[in-house]
Amino acid sequence: MNNIKSAVRVLDILEVLSTRAAPMRFADLARELSIPKSSLHGLMGTLVSRGYVMRDEADRYRMVDGLRDGFNWIGGFRARLQAVAAPIIAATRDRIGETVFVCVQRPDLDVTLVCKAVSERPIRYDAAEQSRLPAYATVMGRVLLAHSEPDAVDAYFARTELHAFTARSVTGEAALRAELARIREAGYGTIEEEFAEGGCGIAAPIRDAKGNVVAVVDIATVAQRYRERSDEMRDAALETAAQISQRLGRAGSQA
Repeated sequence: MNNIKSAVRVLDILEVLSTRAAPMRFADLARELSIPKSSLHGLMGTLVSRGYVMRDEADRYRMVDGLRDGFNWIGGFRARLQAVAAPIIAATRDRIGETVFVCVQRPDLDVTLVCKAVSERPIRYDAAEQSRLPAYATVMGRVLLAHSEPDAVDAYFARTELHAFTARSVTGEAALRAELARIREAGYGTIEEEFAEGGCGIAAPIRDAKGNVVAVVDIATVAQRYRERSDEMRDAALETAAQISQRLGRAGSQA
């Protein structure tokens, strides 16, 4: 049987990256695999764009976590979202100096962090990756609830105890439903010190190729900076969500 050279090279790349805990530099990968840099550049670009490999700002590559954990992820959305979103949110973080989160909805409609780019400012907002966050009390969760099926939202409110996290928390179902309607109309959500004292955020939906809301981008910051720069952060959230949506195949999204 004749092997197809490009297919063999792709498998060689994945096999090497799967054995490395640290990212590999492009030049080291080319040297180890004896692949011409011109050919390797195209192969790596394809692997990155399809969500199998991540590239950082130092031109180093690593296998996405989902693939490293097992081959059952292939075609899975979360691993591809992480690979696509990570460099985009890092660029947004660097541009505006604030933390950027990407979250997805859990089956119970609460939310889970997929990836983040944390602000380098001494005072900043952060949250643990893969943590479960209450949908009704966070802007990421509210944006996703706003675009969920009505029956699912009804069931969510029926089973969820709406308790306060801060003195500013909104806990009334009617008020929360009104906020979900506002989010759908505006195209983004905001929150001010409802989930954490001093923490604020602006979130925008990420859509797939069919236009379905599949994830959310959140610009998270401290209250003082939010109130000084909320318009800039809103624009950054919308732009970042559009860029990720475009990479996921959403027609009409602006890069």
